[in-house]
Amino acid sequence: MRLIRMLLVSALAFSAIPAYADSKDVARLTQLLENSKTLSGNFSQLTLDGGGTQLQETSGEMTLQRPGLFYWHTNAPQEQTMVSDGKKVTLWDPDLEQVTIKTLDQRLTQTPALLLSGDVSKISESFDITAKEAGGVIDFVLKPKSKDTLFDNLRLSFRNGMINDMQLIDSVGQRTNILFTGVKANEPVAASKFKFDIPKGADVIQE
Repeated sequence: MRLIRMLLVSALAFSAIPAYADSKDVARLTQLLENSKTLSGNFSQLTLDGGGTQLQETSGEMTLQRPGLFYWHTNAPQEQTMVSDGKKVTLWDPDLEQVTIKTLDQRLTQTPALLLSGDVSKISESFDITAKEAGGVIDFVLKPKSKDTLFDNLRLSFRNGMINDMQLIDSVGQRTNILFTGVKANEPVAASKFKFDIPKGADVIQE
């Protein structure tokens, strides 16, 4: 299953491994996320199985604006587009000619992609957070507090105050690495970026 679909249909609730967030780590992550009211750039995504064998490699572009607005496009040959207008999240799969629309609720705001564009004021209510800093790089490890989960571990890395990459690890050791490049913060974004026009003839699923 493609990661972008998993990010849409699944809540981020990793198996709980005891971890205790330092209030300074929580405050630092909150500040770094809140510093970027808008973000735009490119990404490359690599998924490996537990033994290190490559399963999938994709690339694309993303744009976000707080609170809750998000555009994430994965390039062909595995093209998909996910758009959030702050109330609804729409996933367009051109291979299936299918549009899936979901309400943007608390479960969806806890998914990794939407974490970057959501309300970070209550982040510590959903995750245990620890941080490690070396030079200009600071890594945050987020472990969800809820059970029955899709991922076991989420790492967010910032370089010189800007989001650089993220890594997700599931219960069988599968790793998904997302590297962001050409990232620009706090530049104006057209409102139309977060509106999706349903293609003529597409199957529409409302959930």
